[in-house]
Amino acid sequence: MLNIRHFHLRTLSLATVAAIAFAPTVFAQDTTTSQRRFSVVGGYAHMVPKSNPDGTVLGSKTDLDGSGAPTLSGSWYLNDNFAIELWGAADRFEHDVNLANGSRGTIKQQPVALSGQYHFGAPDKTVRPFVGLGYYQSNINDEQFDPALTGNRHVGFGTPNGPIATAGVDFNITDRWFTRADARYMKGDAEVKLAGQETGEEVQLDPWTVGVGVGVRF
Repeated sequence: MLNIRHFHLRTLSLATVAAIAFAPTVFAQDTTTSQRRFSVVGGYAHMVPKSNPDGTVLGSKTDLDGSGAPTLSGSWYLNDNFAIELWGAADRFEHDVNLANGSRGTIKQQPVALSGQYHFGAPDKTVRPFVGLGYYQSNINDEQFDPALTGNRHVGFGTPNGPIATAGVDFNITDRWFTRADARYMKGDAEVKLAGQETGEEVQLDPWTVGVGVGVRF
């Protein structure tokens, strides 16, 4: 597991280095930009895992309920249209886990993602849609399940990770302040553990988030 975590962090680091290495080329293509280079967005998002996900927990099919959490993101604009965004949950999303055998549980997860984005139109447009693609991973912890199902042993979930796709729109209020609405799709599975040992099972989470926020540019 330690090697896997190192691989995840290495992947995230390589993505960051690639973005920085790409920046001079983008600046060379557009040296007349008028947009501020950094932005921060605080918001709230509702996460909904995949309905009836593939996979089992201790031999039982699962269904996870959605929940909401505050989010925070920071973006570096390479030019008027291209940006690198670091996005994540400022708190944990909590999900009820309903098992087909009638047992119940809860898990909490906190995703973080690094994405490249393209913002359509000029910076002074009132409405600016954008799309993005990147990599995410989500820390899952505080798993709680019925003791009758687990025999008082801890049921754990691994760290889902994979691609994330984003689509959203910014509504400019002034040249510095704006509001945002976005949707994000994360593709990733979580392995299941019992008392620290892998059971050979995985749960396909593949969550959507739909969020709103207020941002400021610097």
